[in-house]
Amino acid sequence: MLFFSTLIGYIVIGVFLISVGLFMWVFSDTSVLDYNFATMDQLFSIAPLVFLFLIPAVTMRSFAEERAKGTIELLYTKPLTNYSIIGGKYLANMTLVVFALLPTLLYYYSVYQLGSPVGNLDTGAIIGSYIGLFFLSAAFVAIGMFASTLTNNQIVAFVLGAFLCFFFHWAFQYIAKMPIFTSGLDLFVQKLGINYHYASISKGLLDSRDIIYFISVVFVFIYATVQMLEKRK
Repeated sequence: MLFFSTLIGYIVIGVFLISVGLFMWVFSDTSVLDYNFATMDQLFSIAPLVFLFLIPAVTMRSFAEERAKGTIELLYTKPLTNYSIIGGKYLANMTLVVFALLPTLLYYYSVYQLGSPVGNLDTGAIIGSYIGLFFLSAAFVAIGMFASTLTNNQIVAFVLGAFLCFFFHWAFQYIAKMPIFTSGLDLFVQKLGINYHYASISKGLLDSRDIIYFISVVFVFIYATVQMLEKRK
């Protein structure tokens, strides 16, 4: 993978682990060491915010750099469909995200040992939160790749990707609080956002509606990415 042949992949993983580690173990307001019970809520609260910037930073190169360097034409000459090209890039980006998440299992082991008695953790909720974080990352990667097709400039792609990830994750819960949304409409608007479904899965209950939502978001943005590539050919 290109990410691991340069420093980019290692920097992304390092920044993620350091950021989460500071909130879990160092900062007094959120440190596990200052709590009276063992929990990993800090990880699953701060990770979406960190991914909001890191994932667009990874995906911004997906197509913006290809067009800026003129290498996208080489891909078009290969016997590959747009779905194959996008699918390969999507899996590469998701692999990097998974590699970033795997070392956090050390945090789980540490918190597990800190429990009183040892192992006094809500393991079901933690597993659910990891699954939710994986689906959230999958949605962010699809959104970031779509943003990368909108421009030839990597910085612009990063800004657009970060904005779209923020909008689809948090914006709907604030929009739902507007006075015009009443009589159940506020809940409907909340359900349009990623945060509602991420919070639901993080409780440890895997609802098929939440999983279908994330899969739908991924497919919608991958389809939009395909259409943008077709339009720019």
